[in-house]
Amino acid sequence: MNVVYGALATIAAGMRTVLLAGGVALATVAAADWAVRTRRINPFGGVARFLRNTVDPRLAGVEKQVVRAGGHPSQTPLWALVGYVVIAALILAAFDLLVGVVAQAIAASSLGGYGIVVLLLHWTFSFLRLAVMIRVISSWFPRLAYSVWARWTIPATEWMLRPLRRVIPTIGMIDITPIVAYFGLQLVESLILPALLPGF
Repeated sequence: MNVVYGALATIAAGMRTVLLAGGVALATVAAADWAVRTRRINPFGGVARFLRNTVDPRLAGVEKQVVRAGGHPSQTPLWALVGYVVIAALILAAFDLLVGVVAQAIAASSLGGYGIVVLLLHWTFSFLRLAVMIRVISSWFPRLAYSVWARWTIPATEWMLRPLRRVIPTIGMIDITPIVAYFGLQLVESLILPALLPGF
């Protein structure tokens, strides 16, 4: 397990370097392409021809989405850069989460079966908080709320939200039970886990 943790930590560190270098390179290309599209650079020069032949075809899908959303085609390189930053951040967050999970598993396994039970309980609370958060965010986007990416949050959270709705009134049109459930889960975990395993 320690070998797996070391390998994952090394991969995560390497990915940070690679993604940062890729981001700097993409930012440079995006700035140049934007300058060509907005005619800040001669559109008939060698740089412009190179970008039109090599970069613009690869951004065709992004440009289509930008135009469909009401944006101007000249904004395409900047939106491509934003997309890269978001995806890179998600990849790094996923790796950090994986490294953290392995580290927790190593620490729990050193305590035997009791440590594993406490760890599984901690993961259960974390899963439920994540489900509540995704359900709240997906409710802001009607199409997303019933997609395969968010549909699983309904059975995962409804069992605790339904009783809360009976006792907690809405504020205007806003249902605050997910917020209450989220912080309630944090409170219960903060009370239970230290009692089961001091220093967890």
